[in-house]
Amino acid sequence: MASSPVPDRDAPERARLDFTRRLSYSDYLHLDTLLGAHQPVTDAHDEHLFITVHHVSELWLSLVVRELRAAMEQLAAGITDAPLKGLTRVVRAQEQLTAAWEVLKTMTPADYLQFRWAFGEASGFQSAGYRMVEVLLGNRNPTLLRPHAHRPDLYGPLEEALHAPSVYDLTLRLVARRGLSIPAEVLERDLTRPHEAHAGVLEAWLTVYRDPERYWDLYELAEKLLDVEDNFRAWRFNHLTTVERTIGLRRGSGGTSGAGYLRRALEVVLFPELWEVRTHL
Repeated sequence: MASSPVPDRDAPERARLDFTRRLSYSDYLHLDTLLGAHQPVTDAHDEHLFITVHHVSELWLSLVVRELRAAMEQLAAGITDAPLKGLTRVVRAQEQLTAAWEVLKTMTPADYLQFRWAFGEASGFQSAGYRMVEVLLGNRNPTLLRPHAHRPDLYGPLEEALHAPSVYDLTLRLVARRGLSIPAEVLERDLTRPHEAHAGVLEAWLTVYRDPERYWDLYELAEKLLDVEDNFRAWRFNHLTTVERTIGLRRGSGGTSGAGYLRRALEVVLFPELWEVRTHL
């Protein structure tokens, strides 16, 4: 008498196949909504690529904002180790954002001009997600919030963040609570303006960097913040080179000078003392 076959545990038939009354992958991710938002205006082949890169980038920016906020809440509570996980996730997300430019660079100027007219004055300059990342990191300019004035749901959170401490402000307050001297004019500065390099802050970081074993948590936090700014610069540089390859020195769709505006943005330094400290060790 022949024995019955042994069930193949790895066969695809063993998977769940009926989702009539169960939550499916598509249902959970609301893929109909997500993919339904992908609506090119023209028949140009590369408009699909253009929209895809920007959609994906906005999702990564949303994650970066979420992780930055979580890390900042922990810093405000005086916690130094847990924020490292969130900031590491920010760094990894930034790498994905930067890599997206490499995909977009496969679009030539001729490809771009086939659909450029279709989106008028729409521009990444108007990205509320990107602007929130900038504000949380400390690059602050109230003027840059104005493109969102017609959307209270976007403008409100941005304005609130503009008047709250940045991730670096919270870090410096934590350094001060650890007994290191941070000048009062730094701790009590106008939060709507960018932090400016201060000799007193540099001295505090020199104390940390000259004795990393004693201040290991602050030392590690500082290096993680530098990772974030390093990747922020890489993203901006890749943005610049992508624009130069695609439109040269033409004006940007949002009204900026385009490549010139992006080149100037490369000069922004978020955490100046963390870069300068290396010179004085």
